Amino acid sequence: MNELPIPREIPLPQPAPEPVLVGVLIVFFLMHIVFVNLMVGGALLTLWYQLRGLKEKRYDDLAYAIASTITVNKSIAVVLGVGPLLAINTLYTVYFYSANALTGIFWISVIPLVTLAFLLTYLHKYLWRQMEPFKELHIGIAVVVCILFLFIPLIFLTNINLMLFPEHWDRVKGFFSALALPNVLPRYAHFILACPAMTGLLMVWLFRRKERRNSTVAGFKRDDLVRMGYRWAFWPTSVQFLVGPVVLMTLPRTQEVSHAAMAVFGIATVVALAMAHLMFTEIRRAGEAIGRSFGAICMMMLTVVALMGTGRHLYREAAVAPHRELVRAKTEQYMQAVDEARQQSARDQQSGGEAK
Repeated sequence: MNELPIPREIPLPQPAPEPVLVGVLIVFFLMHIVFVNLMVGGALLTLWYQLRGLKEKRYDDLAYAIASTITVNKSIAVVLGVGPLLAINTLYTVYFYSANALTGIFWISVIPLVTLAFLLTYLHKYLWRQMEPFKELHIGIAVVVCILFLFIPLIFLTNINLMLFPEHWDRVKGFFSALALPNVLPRYAHFILACPAMTGLLMVWLFRRKERRNSTVAGFKRDDLVRMGYRWAFWPTSVQFLVGPVVLMTLPRTQEVSHAAMAVFGIATVVALAMAHLMFTEIRRAGEAIGRSFGAICMMMLTVVALMGTGRHLYREAAVAPHRELVRAKTEQYMQAVDEARQQSARDQQSGGEAK
């Protein structure tokens, strides 16, 4: 086993105070991940209903209604992703770039994969009617889009997980060995389940509006669509109560136990339980009453997302804190050696000048 790698930091001033950068990282990442959930979940639900539409046309119309939201959510997700990417580059430079280098070609492949996914998404959406005679090809495009949308977040998640644990850097030989590290796949399952849950709430918002109260959409009654959206939100959220503990149990031990992070995760679980109860209540409500708790459910969901993001940051800080101290000490030693070398060079030049 090689010794723990301790690189030097780059001794440059930060572009903003650290609390500001932390705020940018947490707030903008949370907004970014919500729209990523809506984008991925929208693609998965579109494919699901498009397949059902092969036997019943109204499901194909419903798939088209959901597909119309994907490109919008995609654009917002991309824009909101710039802030946290810049912040994490600044706050965790050594860790982020080390993880990028270790996963190499897969990290670089994110750019062409994202480009391809977005182009196929536009193709799938805007040629929907024109590709009616070629339904298998059209569904095939949706399948490729879903595969890309599922794989790209896995690359990001693998990198973010790897950057927190320098003790594994000497053993990682590429993307797949980084993927095999503890906690990656449970965290990925946690992310995937959030996608249809968030998209289910988007469906409720789309179809519960007052102007549609007495109308049909895509061959469905408005109440049926709202109930359908709540089911998509409720069942994946319920499964999260099984996946969540696995995620916590597989988190690698940190030298500094973050009791604050565990407390935040505990509060998030309590809020999520209350939210799931409200969702289940909504599913069972009669037509005129369904959707009454939508605002409260959305506020609870946003609260859970905010708590999860905060707890994630607290755990990240606890995970890198010991190694950060080692890096800081090595950087100080390096800068001291540089200063001594400069002083020695100045003395040598002065002595050479006097000798002449």
